[in-house]
Order: sequence, then C-alpha cells, then structure tokens
Amino acid sequence: MKKAKSDTLDFIPQKDIVYNKLLPYADRLDDESNDILSKIKGNLGRAVQLREIWPGVLFWTRKLSTYMRLYGRKFSKEDHVLFIKLLYELVTIPRLEISMMQGLARLLINLLKKRELLSREDLELPWRPLYELHDRILFSKTEHLGLNWFPNSVESVLKTLVKSCRPYFSESATQEMLDEWRPLLCPFDVTMQRAISYFELFLPTTLPPELHHKGFKLWFDELISLWVSVQNLPSWEIHLVNLFARLANDNIGYIDWDPYIPKIFTRILRSLNLPVGTSQMLVPRYITNAYDISHVVLWVSSLLGGPSKQAQEQLSGLFNSITSFFHPSNHGRWLMKLMKLLQRLPASVVRRLHRERYKKPTWLTPIPDSHKLTEEDITDFVESMMQPVLLAMFSKTGSLDAAQALQNLALMRPELVIPPVLEKTYPALETLTEPHQLTATLSCMIGVARSLVSGGQRFPEGPTHMLPLLMRALPGVDPNDFSKCMITFQFIATFVTLVPLVDCSSALHERTDLTEVEREMCSASAEFEDFVLQFMDRCFALIDSSTLEQTREETETEKMTHLESLVELGLSSTFSTILTQCSLDIFKVALEKVFNFATTNIFETRVAGRMVADMCRAASKCHPAESLKMFVPHCCNAINQIAVNEEVLNEEELDKELLWNLQLLSEVSRVDGDKILPYRSELVQILQLTLHLKCKQGYTLACNLLHHILRSTALIYPTEYCSVPGGFHQPVSDYLPIKDWGRPGDLWNLDIRWHVPSVEETSLAFYLLDLILQPELQRLQRFAQGDQDMSRDDVLQSLTIVQHCLLGAGGLMPPLKGEPIPELVHSMVNLDETTLYTGMEYDESRENYRDAICGVMRQLLHYILEHSEDDTKSLFSIIKIISDLLHFKGSHKHEFDSRWKSFNLVKKSMENRLHGRKQHIRALLIDRVMLQHELRKLTVEGCQYRSIHQALMRDLLRLSTSTYSQVRSRAQNVLFTALGTYNFCCRDLIPHVLEFLNPDNSSVTQQQFKGALYCFLGNHSGVCLANLHDWECIALTWPAIVRSGLSSAMSLEKPSIVRLFDDLADKIHRQYETIGIDFSVSSTPGMLSQMQPVPSEEETQNGANTNNGIHFCRKYKQLIGDLLECLSNRNMPWKFEHIAIGFLSLLLRDDHQLPPPAVMFFVKSLNHDSLYVRKVAISAVAGIMKQIKRPHKKVSVSPSELCGVKELDVIVAGDRADNEWLQYNSSNLPRTQQDWDHCVFVEKTHWGYYCWPRKLMMYAPLEEQPKHNLSREEMTEREQIIFDHFSDPVFINQFIEFLSLEDRKGKDKFSPRRFCLFKGLFRNFSDAFLPVLRPHMERLVADSHESKQRCVAEIISGLIRGCKHWSYLKVESLWELLCPLLRTALSNITIETYADWGTCIATACVSLTHASSTGCLRCCYLNRLYVLQGGLAQQEWRVPELLHRLLQYLEPKLTQVYKNVRERIGSVLTYIFMIDVNLPYTQPTTSPRILDFTERILLQLKPLTEGDEEIQNHVIEENEVGEQDERTQAIKLLKTVLKWLIASAGRSFSTAVPEQLRLLPLLFKIAPVENDDSYDELKRDAKTCLSLMSQGLLYTEQIPMVLNALQEIAGSSSWHARYTVLTYLQIMVFYNLFTFMSDQKAVNDVRALVIQLLEDEQLEVREMAATTLSGFLQCNFLSMDAPMQAHFEALCKTSLPKKRKREVGCIVDTIPSADLVRRHAGVLGLSACILSSPYDVPTWMPQLLMDLSAHLNDTQPIEMTVKKTLSNFRRTHHDNWQQHKQQFTDDQLLVLTDLLVSPCYYA
Repeated sequence: MKKAKSDTLDFIPQKDIVYNKLLPYADRLDDESNDILSKIKGNLGRAVQLREIWPGVLFWTRKLSTYMRLYGRKFSKEDHVLFIKLLYELVTIPRLEISMMQGLARLLINLLKKRELLSREDLELPWRPLYELHDRILFSKTEHLGLNWFPNSVESVLKTLVKSCRPYFSESATQEMLDEWRPLLCPFDVTMQRAISYFELFLPTTLPPELHHKGFKLWFDELISLWVSVQNLPSWEIHLVNLFARLANDNIGYIDWDPYIPKIFTRILRSLNLPVGTSQMLVPRYITNAYDISHVVLWVSSLLGGPSKQAQEQLSGLFNSITSFFHPSNHGRWLMKLMKLLQRLPASVVRRLHRERYKKPTWLTPIPDSHKLTEEDITDFVESMMQPVLLAMFSKTGSLDAAQALQNLALMRPELVIPPVLEKTYPALETLTEPHQLTATLSCMIGVARSLVSGGQRFPEGPTHMLPLLMRALPGVDPNDFSKCMITFQFIATFVTLVPLVDCSSALHERTDLTEVEREMCSASAEFEDFVLQFMDRCFALIDSSTLEQTREETETEKMTHLESLVELGLSSTFSTILTQCSLDIFKVALEKVFNFATTNIFETRVAGRMVADMCRAASKCHPAESLKMFVPHCCNAINQIAVNEEVLNEEELDKELLWNLQLLSEVSRVDGDKILPYRSELVQILQLTLHLKCKQGYTLACNLLHHILRSTALIYPTEYCSVPGGFHQPVSDYLPIKDWGRPGDLWNLDIRWHVPSVEETSLAFYLLDLILQPELQRLQRFAQGDQDMSRDDVLQSLTIVQHCLLGAGGLMPPLKGEPIPELVHSMVNLDETTLYTGMEYDESRENYRDAICGVMRQLLHYILEHSEDDTKSLFSIIKIISDLLHFKGSHKHEFDSRWKSFNLVKKSMENRLHGRKQHIRALLIDRVMLQHELRKLTVEGCQYRSIHQALMRDLLRLSTSTYSQVRSRAQNVLFTALGTYNFCCRDLIPHVLEFLNPDNSSVTQQQFKGALYCFLGNHSGVCLANLHDWECIALTWPAIVRSGLSSAMSLEKPSIVRLFDDLADKIHRQYETIGIDFSVSSTPGMLSQMQPVPSEEETQNGANTNNGIHFCRKYKQLIGDLLECLSNRNMPWKFEHIAIGFLSLLLRDDHQLPPPAVMFFVKSLNHDSLYVRKVAISAVAGIMKQIKRPHKKVSVSPSELCGVKELDVIVAGDRADNEWLQYNSSNLPRTQQDWDHCVFVEKTHWGYYCWPRKLMMYAPLEEQPKHNLSREEMTEREQIIFDHFSDPVFINQFIEFLSLEDRKGKDKFSPRRFCLFKGLFRNFSDAFLPVLRPHMERLVADSHESKQRCVAEIISGLIRGCKHWSYLKVESLWELLCPLLRTALSNITIETYADWGTCIATACVSLTHASSTGCLRCCYLNRLYVLQGGLAQQEWRVPELLHRLLQYLEPKLTQVYKNVRERIGSVLTYIFMIDVNLPYTQPTTSPRILDFTERILLQLKPLTEGDEEIQNHVIEENEVGEQDERTQAIKLLKTVLKWLIASAGRSFSTAVPEQLRLLPLLFKIAPVENDDSYDELKRDAKTCLSLMSQGLLYTEQIPMVLNALQEIAGSSSWHARYTVLTYLQIMVFYNLFTFMSDQKAVNDVRALVIQLLEDEQLEVREMAATTLSGFLQCNFLSMDAPMQAHFEALCKTSLPKKRKREVGCIVDTIPSADLVRRHAGVLGLSACILSSPYDVPTWMPQLLMDLSAHLNDTQPIEMTVKKTLSNFRRTHHDNWQQHKQQFTDDQLLVLTDLLVSPCYYA
C-alpha cells in the first residue's frame, strides 16, 4: 500500500488519508476523487481567469478544503504546488475583502501544513507580500478611526499563515528582512516591539547548513547579545526568546549555546516568578511579560544532549531548586506555570527523540550524530524529572498534568518511572480514607498503562502487575463516590482494552519455551474469569443501589440525573470492553450470569433498567448468536403471556414486567443485522402487538425496538472491536494470547468485519416500512384532509412511529427530489453540488418513503396550524421529522461530533508518541475508519437549493413565527442549520422574513414580530441573516430593522423586545467586517496559463464587467440614503434612531468617501442632544477628516547625503556622526521662513538610532505640497459642509459647550477620538478656525474645572499635531498664541487634571519634528514636571542637550517637600537616564550619565553615611524659614533618590549595578526588619527598593562587587543592617541561581558569609542566618557535606560555663556569653540541615536528629530552637510517616517517639 500509482489514479498522491482504503467501498473512491478533483481544478481555473472572486473562486476553494477533509492531500506534487501558488496570489490581492482573505488563508495554511511534503526546491514564496498584508491589517492607519472593521480572529490567522510560509522564503530573505526592520530597533520607542515581533514571526530558521551564512548567522550574535544585555524584561524580550527557541529547535547541533546556558536557565527560573523570602515585592511587568512556557520548553529540550552535557546539569539544578514548590501543600498563582512546564517538557523531549530515531527522513536538516540524545542523556533527563512529577501527582490543580508527564516519561524509561508510581498506587488502593489519593494515582496509572502492559526488554516484569491491580481496583466501583467510580471504570477499561482476557494456564503444561515472566503471566491469567465475575457482582450492586424507587420519590423527575447518565455510560462501555476482550469460555459464564440477573428481577425502565439493558446489549453485541438464543424467546414469551388479555393494551399504566421485557428486547436487538433474520417473525409479531399500546412509555419502547431493527439491517458498520483480528478462539498450543498483551493494531492488516446490508436485510426493512409506516401515513393524511378524526394522543403516537421509521431506515431512502431554484446569484462558473457514494445503492423501483413522509407532514402541519395550534407536542415532533427529512442519512451531526471528541481523548490518553506511525490499538483504528465513513455521510456543504427545500424552509419560517415560544425556538434552530446547508438560500428567505417587520403590514402579531427578529439574530454558531457579507442582503435588512420601529407590533414597553433589538444591534456591531466594494483583480495571476482552456474574449469582458464595483457602489449609496431617510422620519423612536446611527457609523470606509448628505448629518449630530449620538458623531467626523485629507507628497532621500557622513559598515547604534543632525541643538534652530524650508525634518523618532533605512521617505518641500488655505470656492462639497459649520460661531459655541460637560464624574479621561477630530480639522483646513476657537480656548484655560481643562487639552494637542505642514509664519504665530495659554493652563493644573495635560503634551510630541516640539517643551520647561516628562519621553534620544539642561534645573530641587512632586521627579530622572544603556554595538551616549550623577549625590548624602545613629524621617513644618542643616537636606534628597530607584526598576532596560551598590550600605541602614505598614514613607521606600534591587539580574562580572559590598555591611554595627543582608542574599541568589552556581568562588563566599552570621551576637540575625542556610540547602545551592556537618557538630560541643547560684533578686545577665552563641550557632546549623528537606529523609538525617535531641535541655535560646525544629520535622513528615520510618534504626525510633510525643501530664 505504499506510494505506487494505482490503476485509476494517473499520479502519485502526496499524502492521502489511509483510512479511506479500509472502507467497504474503497475500490470506488479513486474514481470519485479523480472526478471531484478535476472539477475543482477546471472551475477554479475558469473562475480566476474570469476574475470572478465571488462567488466563483470562493465556492470552489471551499470545495477544495472539503476535498482535503475527505481525501487528505490526494493530488500530485505539481498540483499541490500550483494550488499553493494560486492561493498565495489570491490571499495577497491588495484590496481583497478581509473575510475572504481569511477563508483563503485558512485553506492555504492547510495546504502548507505538512511541510515534509514539499521541499524548498519544489516551492519558493516571496515574503514581502505577506509583510505588507500583515502591516496593512495589524498596524492599520485607519482602523482606529472606524474606517475599517476587521474580525477578531484575523491576527492569529495571519500569524499562522506566516508560520506556514516561512520555510519557503528565499535564501536572500533574511538579509532583506534585516535591512527592512533594523532601522526600527530603537529600544526607547514602541517600534522596538514591532521590529522584534516581526523578526520572531518572519525570520526563516530552517535553511540547510550550507546556507547558514545567509540565514541565522547574519543576526544571531547581534540579537543574542541584545538579549543578554537587557535586564528588566521589556515587553519585546518574550519575542526574542520565542525566536531563539525556534532557532535552537530547527538547528540542533549547529549552534554553540554553551556560553549562554547559565544565563538561559537563570532567566527561565526568574520568569517563573516564584515567591522567595518573607517580604518580596514583585515588579508587575515581571508577571505580564513572563516567558511563554511552550517556547521555554522547546528551547530547553533542544539544548539537551551534545558533547558538553551542560544543559542537563543546569536542568537538574533547576528542578532541584523548584521541587519543593510542587508539593501539594504549596499553592499560588505561579503553580499553573510550573505544572505546564512539568507537563510539556517530557512531551517535547519525546518529540525530539521521535524526530531523531523514528521519523522518516525529510528535506529538513537532520540532527548530526554528535548531538543526538544518547541513552545516558535520556536516563539523566528522566531521573531529574521524577521527583517533581511524583510530588505533582497530588497537586491541587488535579493530577492530569502529572499523568501526561508520566505517560511520556514511561515511554522513554519505564523501569525508572513505573515502579515508584506503583509504590504509591498499591497503598492508595488499600486505604479507604483518602479518595483523592486514589483518583490521582489511578489517573497516573492510566497514563502509563501501555508501557506497563507491553513490558519490553526494559521492564519485563511490568505485565505481572496487571492482575493484582485489576483485582484491587474492583472495590472502587462504589455507588457512594461518583468520581472514584468513574476513574475506576476508566482504569479497568484502559487495561482490559490492552489485554486479551484468556485463561492460558494450560500452556504451562503444554509448552516448554516460556520465559520465567511468561510463566508467571500464564498462571496469573487463570484469575481472569474470577475478575470478570467479581466485576459483574460489583456492577449489580451498583445497579441495585440506583433504582428509581431508592434514589428518589416518584413525584420528582423521572429522567436520569446527569451523574447517573455518566455512570451508565461508564458502566456500559467498560462492560462491553471486557466482553469484547474475553475468550468464549469466560463469555458464556458471564452471559449466563447477566441473563439470570436480568430475567429474575423486574426493573423500572428509567434508571436501573437502562443500566441492565445496556449490559445485556453489550453481551449480545459481542456474540449475537449465543445471546439472542437466550434473550429473544424469553422476552417474546413474557410479552405475549401478559398481552394475551385485550384490556392490557388500553391501560394507561402498564404492567412493569411487560415494560421491562420490552425494554430488554429493544436493547438486545441492536446487533448485527443478519443475526436478527432468524427471529423476524417473532419480532414482527411483537411490533404489531405493542406499537399501538395506549401507554406512552410502552409504545415509545416499541418504537425503539422498531428503530433498532431497521437500523441494524439498513446501515454499514463494523461488527467487532477486538484487540486482535479474528478473536482468541484458537487452542493455546497454536496461539498464545499473552504474546499480544499491549499489542498495537496493524493498520495494514486490520481485517475489519463490516456489516453491509444484504438483499434479505433490505427486503426485511422495506417489508417493515410497508407494514408499519404506510398505514400510519395514510391515517395522518386522512386526518389532515379532515376525513377522519384522531385524538391528539393518537396523532402523537403516529408521528412517533413515523419519526422512528425515518431514524431507522433513513439511510435507505434517497434524498428529496425537486427542481433547482434558478438565478439566486449570477455566476459565470458552474456551481454544482458534488454527491459522495456512501455504500448505498438506492432502489428506484420501491416507493421513496422520504418524499411520501414529506408530503404528508406538510399537509398535516398546515392542518394543525390552522385548527389546533396549541397541540405543541405534535408540532415538536413534526419539526424533528422535517429536520431529519432535510439532513438525516443515517447519523446525526451532534452524535458524530461527540464521538470524534471522545475518539481524540482516548487516542491522546493511550498513544505512543515516541514511535509514532499510528501505533494505536486496533479498536481505535476501527473506530477511526467508522468515523471516516460517517464523515462522508455528513458532508453536506454546497448542496443545491431545490424547490422542495424552499417549501420546507417556508414551513419552518412559519413555525418560527408561530404563537408558542418553545415551538418558535425549536423551529428556528432547524431553520438555522438548513440555512447553512444550501447554497445562497438566505437571499431567497430574507424577503419573507422582512414581511413581518414591514410597518405597512398591519396584521403582524407580536409573536410573529419577535419570531422574525430571532430569525435575524441567528444562534451563536450559525448564520446571522442580518449581517451576511453581501451588499444585496445588508441593503435590504438594515433599513428594514430600523423601519420596524414604526411597526404596530413594536412596543418599547416589552422588555423582551427591547432586549432583542439591543442584542441584534450588538451582534451586528460585533460581527460586522468591512465588505469589499471593488473586487477587480488587477491582472490574471501568472499561475493560470497552465490550466484548462482559456475562456473567450467576450466572456472575460463580461466577467470583469459583472463583477466590477459599480453595482456595489450603487447599493452602498442606496443603503446610506435609506438609513438617512429613516433618520429624517420624525416619528422614529429614539432607540431606532440610535440603531440607525450605529449602522451608519459602520459604513465609513477608507476607499469610498461618505456621500455629502451623510457628512452633513454627522457634522450636525456633533451638537445632538443625546450623548451617545454625539460620541458616534465625533468618531465619524474624525474618520471623515481622514477621508478628505489631501495626500502629502513624499520623496525618498539617502541619509548619508543629508548629513554628509559616510555610512558605517559595521553596526553601531546610538549617537554617531551620521545622526547628530537629528538631535536638538538650540544654536541652530530655524529663525525665518527660509531656514524653515531648508531644515530637514524627520518626524519618526526611531529613524537613525540603530541604523538608517535604505530609503528614507521625507515630505517634499512646501511648494510641491497641496495648497493650504483654500478659499471656499476651491473646496469640494464635503469640505464646504465642514468649513461652513466650523466657521459658524454659534455652532462652535454649542459644540465647545457640549465638549466641556462632564460625562461621568472622576471617570473621564483625555479622549483620543476628540483629539483625532481636532487634529484632522487643523491638518485639513490649516488655521482657518483658529480665530473662532481662540476666545473659547482662553476662557477654558482659565477655568480650573476638570472637564473644561480636559476639553482645552484635547484641542491644544490636536492643534500641535495638526500644524505639521503649516508654513513657518503660521507656526510661529501659533506658538505665540499657545505659549501664554499653556503657561496659564499649567499654573492652574490640579491633581485631577494632571493626567490629562500629561497625555496632551505626550500626544502632541509623538513623532513630531523637533523644531515644532521644542516650542512646546520650552514652554513647559518653566512649569510642571509630569507634563514635561510626557513630552521628553516621546522625543526619546534626540534631545540630549535639553536633557542636560533639565538635569541642571532639577538637581537643586531634589530636596522637594511634597510627596507627589518627589515621585514625579523620580520618574523624570528615570527618563533622563533611560538613554544611558549598555546595549551591544551601542556608542556611549551624549545624554546624561548615571555615573556622574551618583557621584554628586553621594557627596550630598555624606552626613548620613558617616553618622551611626538611626536615621529618622525628618518631617518639617511647611512654613519653616531658613536653611535646615545638612543632615535634614540629605534625608530629603535621599527620599527623592529612592523614588528614582523604585521607578527605574520598573522602566529602564538595564540596571546600573555598580552605581546602585554605592547606595546599598545606606539603604541597609534604614530598611526596617519587621513587617509593619505603620512605618513612614522613607523606611517603606527603602524596603521596597531593596526588594526590587535584590531581584535584579546580575552578570558574572558583577557578582564579586555585590558580595564585597554585602560583606562590608555584614560587619557593620547595626544589627538591622546585618539582618537585612541575609534577606537580600536569599532573594538575590535565588533570582540569579545559575549565574552564581557557575562561579565556584562566589558560592564559597556566600557560604562563608552565612556561616559567619550564624555566630552573630544578635539572636534575630542568627535565626535568620539559619533560615537562609536551610533555603540554600533546599534549592541545592549549597550541599550538606562532611566538613560542614563536622563544623556544626564541633560548635555544638562548645561547653557552657556552669551556672552560678544567684542570690535572689540580683540582675540577670542579659548579654549571652560568647560560648553560648557558638553553641547556639551549631544547633542552628543542624536545625537548618534538617529543615532543608521537608518532604523526605536523606541518609544523614537520622544521625543529625539524634545530635539535636541531646540539646533539648540546654539553656534558652537553644532549647527553643530544638523544640521548634522537632515540631516542624513532625509537621512536614507526618503525611508519609510510614515510608519515612524505614530510614531509622529501632533505637533511633525509640528516641524520636519520646521526643515527638508530648509528655503526659497525668503520669
């Protein structure tokens, strides 16, 4: 079955779906697929040549994706490449409507998915069109103005598309991308994020080794050194990490990562954000910008292996240091991340192993042998992960993650993984008290089941555990504990699926070639029968305890509860699995047992009855002949005996026994059709007897029987799911079943037994239909014609019978017939449906019952709606029948979906990812083939819309607008499904729905009105009629929805109707995407010359003409006209006015200007009374301004000519000679119009920092730009409308009045929309409106109200940004007006309006040319800092001169009094120094430097560093006159400096470690020890500052400096400082763990420091040192070695001076003697060692505990320490004490028990 050309295919398919070859009608599929494929190619080619994107191209690309769903990639390589190129060209058509682009992109992704099918030689794709598409959509210039509406999913689709195309970019692409995006790399600008995310997305990493110099070698060093030099997690760092992870994974063995490995692991550990130490502050950005775990995992798994083995050491270190966080007693927001890491890492390593060892080689670069994982690597990896995984089994987040991790680890090393899990499982199965432990261990066992059962060379004794586990799991079938019951079922089913339950014990005597383990398995297999019988007893007990009478009173619901139905499902599937896997002998015993249980008891049919019947069904499915022989005669006799007397048939309440036997019979008849044939006469007799019972429960069961008999004779299905083909029925001597334990199914020899209906079976089915269905249809028809009376119950009974016949024999009935409805859509391409063969030959000679049922149902429906509309039960039934008539061919969509889902779950839980290649068990493979068959039956896309469908859909619409709400909602659901099935049927239906909304139609009831609205709204998954992407439909529906406000049926008093309109408007707003107007494809894509015959010239002409935008354009204008007309109607309720305005705002576009009447409407609405309308109008007018903006001409210049400096060859970022001219220089600012014209402005702030773009686009000189200050006559009509209104003082008065109202007190912010509006006004009309606005601005500036200030801030920022293209004189006069205004404003600033002014200036300075912003900054200079900071931050690195001036201005003011001013200064300082970074390739900056600044500050802080007394916060009276002393000044300065340090931790890119170190001693002096919030600001800030600094990232070269500083402070006289050193050390070491560990000297220094502080004279410091030590031991930073242990033991032995007898009342000596301190230090050291392993008992621990216990009676503080240690030991080891006990000798245990048990007080 390998890739050979078959007879029918004339090509080698790329990769088709193998399951198709196993279908019973497989031989017909090649012809079918050939036929469909040639139609797709022909029609798609024709559509593209006619340039008919819609409907032609879209229709046939949809067919192509369906084709791929059914056959996989069943086309030749040439076709594959052609399809991809064609779709690529279609996706990148510039004006393509977004929703179409998305559909095509999804198909293209699917075509590119299996990249091994096409190599780089076969296919090359250009990258630039994708980049332009990406840029146009994700960084759209018009989306925020409401001119473009994109769907939410567009971003992820585009990203996936780029990912799929990436391997095929050309070899020169990398260099081109670097040239394109390097100029954006300015770390102070948002473009950095954009550039790095482009790099992450686009850079190709799969180039072959010989092209590496054109690939990653061009950028690797540059980007990795950028990453290494960033310390504070800016948002773009994640993208870099993702890029490196992908690079590492694609090029294992070609990059030397060793120098970076400690750094990588340190950063991974930091990004887990684990809590350390007592009072740790997290920097918020550490949480939001943490690394993405899936990429971290990819990176780590790619680093493993190779010659150096360094990565594995660091990984073991990582897990050692975080193991204790996995313990179930720890919980926090970080836990999810840790679990994800645990779950994904093994999976990733397994994927890599599969790629190295088992995968077919493809064109992708193979991993060189030197870097493949060796056996030893795998063992080390598995060992490093076992401890955390075993702890995580019992985690609070559930055991799923651990189970998945174990499943993957067991694939690699079963002998290391399974034994410890078994050790936890056996005790858990014995205990009754800890159910959570049981569920957790069982779910982990399920994960490792396959590795356990199949044994193999690594773990041969695995299978021997199977029976003990199964037997011990039986008690878990427990009626009282639902979750335990379910997991037990799953556990048993999983194991049984893998193992044939055959007693092989006889083989022990017959065969001699068995190994020891096999002999053990054979003798154990004798217990299988016992197991099956015990399992059945358990199930019977479960059923007895859940009968209806026991569980609840009759009065309550009679249905099963949700839990019960789950148990029923678990029980029946487990039992059926067991019976499938049994040998015949065991099966017979089981059958006997279940038959006796079922026939000796009578069950109620709702709960217990269903469970028993399910068990019986399972039995009869496995061996139908044996089972039916017992069940059918028994049930038939029982039923006949009871039904002998006539009156039974008319009873309302039937005999329980009759019901039970009927139920049993209906379930056992669900078997293979030809096994039923022998019993046909008995079954038909029972049917005739029971179908017309009076009791509803009775005839429903009879209908089920009918349904099941029809189904089993009419459908195609596999008849057995055994794990070995052919079953286990050979003698043991020939075939030994234990060899098949855990064996996967063999895809090529599956040997499926199919049931294909035979002639006898089909004739039985038709006989039943003639006998039973025919008379019912005749009765119903007579009733519908009024010739015969039937009670409602009778009608319902007949309908039930009809419905079950349809459900049973639906597969035998051909689809409905009818004439296609012509011309719904005009197309030049054939839009035919394709029919798939599903194994049914319809017999034309017999009556087509589908048509017959359809005719009768329609008559009946109309009759019921006329005469008895309240018979809702019959209506429900009819709706169900109509739905089945339309769609049902033997299986339902929702059942298929749930089976598909459960198939995928089971596949996941039992798959073998290591060997891959579909090694699933046989039952799963058969199930998958069956699903493929069902998929073919359910594929209904693109059905033709025929007259019969039209009639049924009108009926459904009538039902959807009927009186009763339940009938309406059910009919609507069926209608929505149908709408999605037939092509273009929405266009046919919409006018009929609109009838109900028409205000002139006075006969509409409220129910009909609501029904019609619901039809428009649609359900959450289906079509929404009100919002089809089609001008024809929208032009009809939107105006109709608005006009319906005038309908008589509309009442705003009814909340349900109001809510409906809200939902409808909301849904349209959410789902609307801009619809294309202009579909012309500029030129025929080059791909198509090779396809089908070319259409004639005139056809091509027609094609281009019918589809061009003129028609759509008309519709667009007509729609806007209609909406405006609705709005002009005086009687329209306000709600509908709002809806209409909302619709209008959706219709703004960037390719067509809004018609003038609409412009007029929006400008007038700016002064509407309603706030909502005003808001919409402001956005709309801002958008209109963009539409009518005149384009400004740009010319490209070469940067090197501009500044006269040659470009450098190497990369140097920062301040260089060639970008000096960009920087602000006060000496050559333009002073006249002429200078202004000669001055070159580059307004984008990132250009030139890193490197220059190849072509720099600049605005052309003024004389080439569009003319400013047009007179009114020169303007266009739209411009005149705006000009007239905004020049009118009355209009402006009103407008400003509205703008300065406050909307929600305290919640309002600076509004970007209003800013855009003003910016547009000043940009398009220059300074025409300034004279009118000026008085208002002056008035508002003087008013200190928040809303007034905000309003003027919005106008001013719009003005500054809008004056970009003004002439020099205008700008000059503008600043003359603005400077005084800004001065006033900033002197009136209040705390409330702070933020607004800040946003104003920042917005104004974004990307401004310098000259214009300097005016603004110069003016702020005199005033407030915050505002200034916004402006400076925006101008970034280009204003070094201003920054120096600002720093000079600020330095004397650093001793400010006010807190908020201090905070501001702090953050301004951050911005000043932000430019001083040490990034790679960067020149030293000319902006201010931190180093010089720190020097100056330290001088002023001298008084504080020298003195020894405690530093108190100096609070001064506000009005104190005169200079305070130096010390007070210094304290005030320190406060500001702290604010600066705190602010820069969160914002700057790198931490200036050397400079901060010089301030450390001072901070240690101030920071408080206790956790207490009552401290003053100074101490709190010092504490925060230390916490943030200790979390900073350190480089190897900085470690010695930090440690020296700490050692120095540890010798200081203040114990507070010594104490704080320890807390600082804890966090610092953990957050830089691997950097420290890679430097042995640093480790020794830290250790010495801690041990020195253990002997501190202050008790608190000693205790803290012990805590620190135990933390270091716990995360394996230090190890407990002999010298350390000896050192502590020696200290413990320090003898204490004898106590002298004291006279009463003498003063107790408080200072402890030096000896006591040393002795205490020793005890603390031992205690630290013991506490450092809270969850296990290492070998050295027992001895240390004995040593400690010797000190229990020493003097205080020692006694206290010992007691605390022991109680902690007891607390943490109590859970698993049984296991820990084994580490101690008996004597030690005696001592321990004495210590741990508290002394008895009653002795």
